[in-house]
Amino acid sequence: MPWNPDRYNQFKHIRYQPFYDLAAMISDDGLKSGLDIGCGTGEQTRILAEKFPRAKFLGIDPSTEMLANSNGLERENLRFDRFTVEAYLAAYPEQGWDLIFSNAALQWSDHHEQLLPALISRLADRGQLAIQMPVQKENLLNQLLINLADQQPFSNYLNGWNRQSPILSIDRYTQLMFAGGLTGLQVIQKVYPIVADHPDQLFDFISGSALIPYLERLSAAEQALFVAEYKRRIAEVFKEFPAVYPFKRLLLYGRKPR
Repeated sequence: MPWNPDRYNQFKHIRYQPFYDLAAMISDDGLKSGLDIGCGTGEQTRILAEKFPRAKFLGIDPSTEMLANSNGLERENLRFDRFTVEAYLAAYPEQGWDLIFSNAALQWSDHHEQLLPALISRLADRGQLAIQMPVQKENLLNQLLINLADQQPFSNYLNGWNRQSPILSIDRYTQLMFAGGLTGLQVIQKVYPIVADHPDQLFDFISGSALIPYLERLSAAEQALFVAEYKRRIAEVFKEFPAVYPFKRLLLYGRKPR
C-alpha cells in the first residue's frame, strides 16, 4: 500500500510544529550543504532551503508517491532523489555534510545503534545533526496497534509479523551522540497534544503513517476487520470527547567540533 500524501497532509498543522522546533535549533554558521532524510513531499526541505539560502540541499525519500509531490519545488539550491537512508549511506560512504536533518522519518529505519553513528560519521567538521522522531513505544495509538497485531486472528493474517519500534531510549541517544563527538547536545522529549472531537480523527492521524505497513500485508477483507477492531479499541480507550492525545516526540541536535 503506497503512502498517500493527501492523507498524510490532512494533519499538516500537527506534523509541522515539530519540524519548526527542530529547524530552530540549526545554526547558519558555516552551513553550505544539507541532507534531508525522509523528505516526503519535499515541502519541508523547501522551507529549509529558503531559510538557509546559501546552502545546497538534497532531499531523499524512498516513496515514489511522496516524491511526486516535490515536482516544481526544486530550485538552484534544492534537489530531490529517491533513496532509503541505508541505500544512500552505502552509495556515498565518504560524503561530508554541514547538516544532516530528518523529521519524522528515521523511525522507519532499523538498527539505530549502528545508524546514528553512521550518520554522525557523514558530518563535516562543524557539521550539525538534527533529528525528530515519534516516541512510538510510549504513544498510546502505537501501543494499541502493536497489541492488536499480536492477537488472533490478526497475528495469523500477518503471518506473525509486527512492526517493533527501533526507537532507543533518550539516554541511549544522548550517549551515542556524545560518543560520536557531538557538542552542544540538545535531547528533548516533547508532547505535541492532538485534540480530537471523534475517535475517527485519531484513527485518521495514525492511518497516514504507522498503520500503512500493516494494511499492505492484509487482503481487503482482512483490512476491513483489522480497521474495524482498531477503531473499536480507540473508542474504548478514548471515551469522552473532545479528547487529548499526548503525542510524544524526540528531538535530537548536536554539532561536530572544528
